[in-house]
Amino acid sequence: MEFAELIKTSRVESVVLAGAGLPPARGTLCITSHHLLLSSRPGGAGAAATVELWLLIRNVDAVEKRLCGSSGTITLRCKDLRVLQLEIPGMEECLNVASSIEALSSVDSLMMMYPFFYRPQGLRLEDGWHLFPLERFFQCIAAQTNQWRLSAVNKDFSTCPTYPPALIVPAAVDDGALRKAARFRHGGRFPVLSYYHRKNGTVMLRSGQPLTGPNRKRCPEDELLLAAALAQAARGFVVDTRSLQAAKQARMGGGGTEPKSAYPRWKRLHRPLERGRPLQESFVRLVDACNDASLSMDRWLSRLESSRWLSHVKAALSTACLAAQCLEREEACVLVHGAEGTDTTLLVTALAQLILDPSCRTLAGFQGLLEREWIQAGHPFHVRCARSAYSHARLKQEAPLFLLFLDCVWQLGRQFPRSLEFGERLLLALFDSAYASSYGTFLGNNEKER
Repeated sequence: MEFAELIKTSRVESVVLAGAGLPPARGTLCITSHHLLLSSRPGGAGAAATVELWLLIRNVDAVEKRLCGSSGTITLRCKDLRVLQLEIPGMEECLNVASSIEALSSVDSLMMMYPFFYRPQGLRLEDGWHLFPLERFFQCIAAQTNQWRLSAVNKDFSTCPTYPPALIVPAAVDDGALRKAARFRHGGRFPVLSYYHRKNGTVMLRSGQPLTGPNRKRCPEDELLLAAALAQAARGFVVDTRSLQAAKQARMGGGGTEPKSAYPRWKRLHRPLERGRPLQESFVRLVDACNDASLSMDRWLSRLESSRWLSHVKAALSTACLAAQCLEREEACVLVHGAEGTDTTLLVTALAQLILDPSCRTLAGFQGLLEREWIQAGHPFHVRCARSAYSHARLKQEAPLFLLFLDCVWQLGRQFPRSLEFGERLLLALFDSAYASSYGTFLGNNEKER
C-alpha cells in the first residue's frame, strides 16, 4: 500500500481553521502521509507563512462533514480530546479531504506508523531504548537479598509472548518449573516479581489467572513458585481485580482462582475493577459532559457522577492502597491478578509502588515504573488506545486503562502537592503519546511485537 493512494486531494487553498480557544485562521491546508498542516498566508511581501496547525493524522478519532452549498465544514474530533473545524471551499474538495483523513487515520499496520518515518535532528535513536533495563532494577534488589534471581526463561518469548525476555523470579525455582507454571497461567503469565519492599523484605508479584477450570486442576510447580515467593513471610494475599462472581464464571470457562487447599498461606481478596467496554463507555460519558457548555453546575455535577469515571478512579486507588497496606502494615506478600493480567493488574501494581516507594515519585523513577509495569509488562497499548472518546466505530478492545492510571497519579499529586517530582504537563504528554506519537515507546501490544 502506498500513502499516495489514500490521498485524494493533497492541497487546498483558503481553508479556515477554528477550534476552542483558537482564533480563526485562514490558510493553505496540506495533507501528507502522516500529518495535516495548515499554514496561514504571509502578512506581506517576503514574510514567512505561519504554521497554524501541525496535526498527526493518527490523532484523529472521528471525522464529521457537513456540506452547505458549494462549500463544506469538516469537524475533526481528536484522540487528545481537541475538536477542530475546517471550513473548506468547494464541495468536491471537502469530500476528498474528509475521505483522505478517514483513510489515513484508519491505517492499522504498525510498520506504517509515523515513528518509523520520523527522523528528528540531533537525536540518536538508540538512546531511549535502554535507559531503564530490568537488570539495573534487579541489581537494587540483589543488594538487599539473595532470594531472587534474574531469569532468561523467556529470552525467545516462547514461555510467555506478552512478558519481556528477562524476569525476576524466586531463586529457589528453576526455569523448568517456570515453564510448567506458565502453562498453568492465562497467556503463560506465571507469577513474577513486580516490587520488593526494602523495609521488611515483602514482595508484590503479578500474573494471569490460574487455569484451574471446573475440575479444579492443580500445578505443583505453580504452588512451589508462590511458596518460594513467601520465603520468611507468614502469609500472603491474592488481590483479585475481579468480583467473586466473575471469578467463578471464569472457572467454568477454564480460568479460576487459587484454591485454599493448594495455597494454604495465601488469602484471596476480591476487589473488582472495571475494564473493557464499561470503562470505555464511562470515558465517553465523561467527555460528553465536559463538552456540553449549556449545563448548569448542578446538572454538570450530576452528569459527572453518572459517568462513573471518578468511581473508577476511587476503586483503583483504594485497591492500590489495599495492596500497599498489605505489604507495609501486614508485612505480607501480595500477588495481583485479574483475568489476563495485562490491564487492571498493572494498574494496581504501578499505583501501589507509587504509593510505597519515594523513588517512583521522581521523574526518572516514574519513567522506570512506566517502562517496567506498563510497557515491558505487556499492556496492549495498540488495541486499548486504538480509539479515544469520539470514535463512531464499534468498540472492539478499546479501554482507557492507561488514562485511568494517569488520572489516579494526578489525584495523588493533588492530594499530596509536594510528593511528585513531575506535574500535569508530563501526564498530558504521556496521554497524548499513548494514543498518537512521533515515537515508538507505546507501539504494539508487548515487547515481542516491538
